[in-house]
Amino acid sequence: MATETKLPVTKPSTAPAGEAWRPFQALRHEIDQIFDDFGNGFWNRPFRSLARIERDLNKSFSAPAVDVAESDKAYEITAELPGLDEKNIDVKLTDGGLTIRGEKKEETEEKKKDYYVSERRYGSFERYFALPDGVNTDKIEATFKNGVLKVVLPKTEEAQKPAKKIDVRAT
Repeated sequence: MATETKLPVTKPSTAPAGEAWRPFQALRHEIDQIFDDFGNGFWNRPFRSLARIERDLNKSFSAPAVDVAESDKAYEITAELPGLDEKNIDVKLTDGGLTIRGEKKEETEEKKKDYYVSERRYGSFERYFALPDGVNTDKIEATFKNGVLKVVLPKTEEAQKPAKKIDVRAT
C-alpha cells in the first residue's frame, strides 16, 4: 500500500533559463524601435507618412478589383469604379484581349476668411483580359451604372453547345 505524502512533487525544468523571457522579447524590440525612431527624425515622419498614404491610394486605384463570371451564353466582367464617370472609362478590344482603362481627376478648393485649402488627386488604371476562344467579339457590350462597369462577352453559337461525352471502352 502506498503511503501519502504532503510534500509537493515538482519536475526539474527542461527549458533553458532564457525561454521564460521569450514573450517579452517582441515587446522589448518594439520599445527599442520606438526609441531608435525618436532619435532618427521622428518628428518629420508624419509628412513622409502622408506622402506614402497618398502614393498607396493611387496604387490601390491603379488596379481595381474585378469579378469574372461565366454562364452558358456569355462571360461577364464586373468592375467597381467609384467616383468615375463613363466618359473617364475606355474599353477596347485589342490583341486578342479586352483592355479596360480609366482615369480619375479630382480637385477641391476651399476658401474661408482665415484659410485656403486646395487639393488635387490623379489616378489611372489599366486592366487587360485575354479572351478565351469562342467569344463573339462583334456583340460585346459595356454598361456603366452607379460606379459599376459591366462588360458582357457573349459566346459564339459553337461555344454554347454542351460538351459531348465520349464513352471510353475497354479493349
